Amino acid sequence: MSETTASRPGWFTSLANPTRFLGLAGRLTPWLAGLTAITLVIGLYMAFTAPEDYQQGSTVRIMFIHVPSAWLAMMCYSIMAVSAIGSLVWRHPLADVSVRAAAPIGAVFTALALVTGSLWGKPMWGTWWVWDARLTSFFVLFLMYLGLIALDRAMDDANRSARVSAVLVLIGFINIPIIKFSVDWWNTLHQPASVLRADGPTIHPTLLYPLLVMAIGFTLLFFTLHLMAMRNEIWRRRVNVMRQNAARRIGAKS
Repeated sequence: MSETTASRPGWFTSLANPTRFLGLAGRLTPWLAGLTAITLVIGLYMAFTAPEDYQQGSTVRIMFIHVPSAWLAMMCYSIMAVSAIGSLVWRHPLADVSVRAAAPIGAVFTALALVTGSLWGKPMWGTWWVWDARLTSFFVLFLMYLGLIALDRAMDDANRSARVSAVLVLIGFINIPIIKFSVDWWNTLHQPASVLRADGPTIHPTLLYPLLVMAIGFTLLFFTLHLMAMRNEIWRRRVNVMRQNAARRIGAKS
């Protein structure tokens, strides 16, 4: 391998440079936002024109918001866990930025899943809420998001905050498989998996296809918001550094 090739930074390594990441994110965000809008419009049209369920009637349409929100809430935390490993093990400069930017987005998706699940549960179960394993573990996920956001805002030392947050994210990741398999491990009101199954989906195609399109739209929405939030976080940190430098110069002159 030549010296030129060996010294050339890889694609992943090059993104460790915040300036290069800002450039890439700036180019990708408009395209992602446009694709997100198109996908969600198509998904909503398919959701509202899909036939009613023979048992649940029109209330089944809540599924097209509830299920993607729940999937994204867990996916967001999984991405935070991977970023936390990158922060603790490889000291990737953008890993902590990813964790900090993703937490509020994940909290919103989790809250949306809890609210829509409650709205769906009332006509189906006759109650807004039950403390079964799936709902309780999902509520714990919401509290974890809020705790991470509060911890990050409360600590002044950015480096210490990044390390503590990364450790807590990895500890809290144990809740993700609990959420996923809770309906299999315990007797709950919540229905078992009906899409990602070894024997194939149990949902009729007229409801499955709109659900998948909405899931894709929500996923694109997450990545769009995540890129935007990471860009804002990088700029926020740069502004803070500039303010600190300016304050030091003023203090030195005085």
